[in-house]
Amino acid sequence: MRLLHMMLRVGDLERSLRFYIEVLGMKLLRRKDYPSGRFTLAFVGYGDESDTTVLELTHNWDREHYEIGDAYGHIALGVENIFSTCEAIAEKGGLVVRDPGPMKHGKTIIAFVEDPDGYKVELIQTTDSQDTQP
Repeated sequence: MRLLHMMLRVGDLERSLRFYIEVLGMKLLRRKDYPSGRFTLAFVGYGDESDTTVLELTHNWDREHYEIGDAYGHIALGVENIFSTCEAIAEKGGLVVRDPGPMKHGKTIIAFVEDPDGYKVELIQTTDSQDTQP
């Protein structure tokens, strides 16, 4: 067994695709409209679906906004240099909502960004933070 994908409902598919592709550097893997159901599915990720977990963006044509709810947490991405990654995300118009730094009660260096629908994306430093601080 393996985790195939995670799904988020988005209010504006094109805006969300721009964020995940242009700001976070994912690739559009596939996209399909379902006219009889009035929705579109778009799958994005960093690798092929055959061997990596991907993100499914679901756009229901008749809905522009969703409440995130208090059960949703975040998506997590590993990055080699969290400081330069946050800088690049901000330069591309992404919203960094928690600057890089150690997590509360720990030493792991994390940051948070927010997608256009308000979903949080956690960035986790994957290399020794001493080598990548500004």
